[in-house]
Amino acid sequence: MMEKNRNYFVAIALSVLIVLAWQFFYMNPRIEAQRKAEQARQAQQQTEQTTQPQTGNQPATTGAPAGALPGSTQAAASASRDDALAKSARVLIDTPALSGSINLTGARFDDLKLKRYRETVDPTSPIITLFSPADTKDGYFTELGFIQGDASGTVPGPTTVWTVASGDKLTEKTPVVLTYTNEKGVVFTRTISVDVDYMFSITDKIENPGQAPISMSSYGRVTRYNKPTTPSAYVLHEGFIGVFGEQGLIETHYDKVDDAPFTSDKATSGWLGITDKYWAAALIPPQTTPYDARFSHFADGQPRYQADYRDDPITIAPGQSAEFKNLVFAGAKEVPVIDRYEGEYQIPRFDRMIDWGWFYFITKPMFKMMDFFYRYFGNFGIAILITTIVVKALFFPLASKQYASMANMKKVQPKMEELKAKYGDDRMGLQQAMMQLYKDEKINPLAGCWPILLQIPVFFALYKVIYITIEMRHAPFFGWIRDLSAPDPTTIFNLFGLLPYDVPHFLHLGIWPLIMGVTMWVQMRMNPTPPDPTQAMLFNWMPVIFTFMLASFPAGLVIYWAWNNTLSILQQSIIMKRQGVKIELFDNLKGVFRRKPEPTK
Repeated sequence: MMEKNRNYFVAIALSVLIVLAWQFFYMNPRIEAQRKAEQARQAQQQTEQTTQPQTGNQPATTGAPAGALPGSTQAAASASRDDALAKSARVLIDTPALSGSINLTGARFDDLKLKRYRETVDPTSPIITLFSPADTKDGYFTELGFIQGDASGTVPGPTTVWTVASGDKLTEKTPVVLTYTNEKGVVFTRTISVDVDYMFSITDKIENPGQAPISMSSYGRVTRYNKPTTPSAYVLHEGFIGVFGEQGLIETHYDKVDDAPFTSDKATSGWLGITDKYWAAALIPPQTTPYDARFSHFADGQPRYQADYRDDPITIAPGQSAEFKNLVFAGAKEVPVIDRYEGEYQIPRFDRMIDWGWFYFITKPMFKMMDFFYRYFGNFGIAILITTIVVKALFFPLASKQYASMANMKKVQPKMEELKAKYGDDRMGLQQAMMQLYKDEKINPLAGCWPILLQIPVFFALYKVIYITIEMRHAPFFGWIRDLSAPDPTTIFNLFGLLPYDVPHFLHLGIWPLIMGVTMWVQMRMNPTPPDPTQAMLFNWMPVIFTFMLASFPAGLVIYWAWNNTLSILQQSIIMKRQGVKIELFDNLKGVFRRKPEPTK
C-alpha cells in the first residue's frame, strides 16, 4: 500500500508536470512569436502612417446579409488613425476613465482610449487604445441603429449624419443629445450619457408626426478587424461572449465563427460582445424586448468579426412616440466595476465577463480575499503571501492528517519490512497482512492523498486569478518585480543583468524561480528517498524541471509557490516533531553532499 501511495503522488506530480510542459513548450514559443509579429506590425504601421496619403474609404458597414442589418461590404481599410478621425465631425469624450470621441456619422463609438492603463509598465508609455475608426487596419467600434420597416422612411444607420442638439462634450456630468429627421418627418432623438467608469447609456426616442403607423427594428453591433495579439490560453477565453435568456452563458472562440456563425435563440434578457484578456466591449439591449443575437466573421472586403443583435419590430402609431434604452460597456474588466454594473442595471451574469472558469466558486472568492488584503496593505505581492497563509490555515486540519499519516507510516516501516520478509512472493498474503497492520495501528494509508487532491483546484484557481484579473496587470511587488502578471524579468544567464547582453526568452531563469526551486528541493528532502531508482530519479530531478518550467509563469504564481513551499516545510516539521517522528531533512542533506562509496568490484 505504501508503494501505491507513492505511485499516486508520482501520478499527481506528472499531471502538474504536463501542465507546466504545455506552458513551457507550447505557450512560451507562441508568446515570443506573437510578440515579434506585433513589433513588426507596429513598425510597418508607423511607416505607413508617415507615407500613406489620405484615402476616401466610406465608414464600415455591418457586413450582414441583406435584410438583417443595413449596409454593404466594407472596402479594405488603410488610413492612418489621425486621418480617419479627421474625416468626420465628432463629439469629444472626456471622463476620469475615458478619452476619445463619438463619430457623428452613424453616431458610432470608434475612438476610445482608457486613461487608467498604459501599454507597458513604463509610466510614459501610451495609454491603451480600445476603439479605432473603421478606416484603419485596427478598426474596432460599436454602433446602434435601426432597420427600416413599413412606412418608416429612411432610418438612422451606419452612414447617417446626426446633428448635435445639445452638449459639445460628453463627460460623466454632461450628456450629449443628437437628432436626425428623415424625409417623412420622423424625428429620432438620441441622448448619450456615461458614468465615471465604462458604461454608456443610449436612450432613443422616435416620434411619428405622420398620419400612418410606422414600424422598424433596432440593432446593435460590436465590430473588430483583428484578433488579440496575446496568445490564446486554455485558462482564458478571448472572443465572443454573451448571456441569452435561458441559453445562459455562451463563449465562442474566433476560430469557430470562421466556419459558421453562431445564432442565439430568441431572448428577452442578457448581453453580448467581444472580450479580450483585460478589455471588453458589450451591448446590453432593452431587457423586455425580444431579440436575436449572432456572432459572425465576414471575409468580403475588409475581414471582420462581429457580435450583433436585432430587436423584434415595433410599431408607432400616428402622433405617438416610442422610447427605449440601450447600454454599451467599453473598457477595462475591473472586478468591482463589473460586479457593480451587474447589480445596478440588473444585467444577468454580467460578472462572467471575467473568465472565472469552472472553479468560479473558488476563483472569485480567492480574488476577493486577495483584493481585501491589497486594499489594506497596498501591495498585491503581500496580498498573495497573506492569502497563502490563510489557505494554509484553512487546510491545516487536512495537512495535519496528511503528515500524521506519513509519520505513522514511518513508525510501522520496520513491521512492514518484517512482513515482506515473512511472505516473500505471496503478494495476496502480504496485502492482507498489511491491511491488518493498518487496522491494528489505526492507519489510513490514503489519508495523505486527499489534501493533495483538494489543494489542486486551489492552486489552479490562484493561477487563474493572477493570469486573468486586470488588477494583477502591472502590479508591482518589491525590487525587480514590477509586474506580478509577467514572468520574473531577471535571468541567471547574464548574471541577473550584470552582463550587458540580452538572453533568449527560453533561457530566462530568474531569481524567484530559483528560490522556488530551492524551497521545493528542500521540501522533498523532508522525506526519505524512494527506494525505487526510477522514482528516486524523478524526485531528484523534479525541482530542477519545475524551476525551468515555472520561470515563464507569472511572477505572482512563482512567489506563491515558493512561499507555499516554505510554509509547508515549517508545517511538516512541526507536525512530525509532535508525532515523535524523526525529520529526515538534515540526514538527507548530508546524504546529498556525502561522498558516495566506491562500488565493490
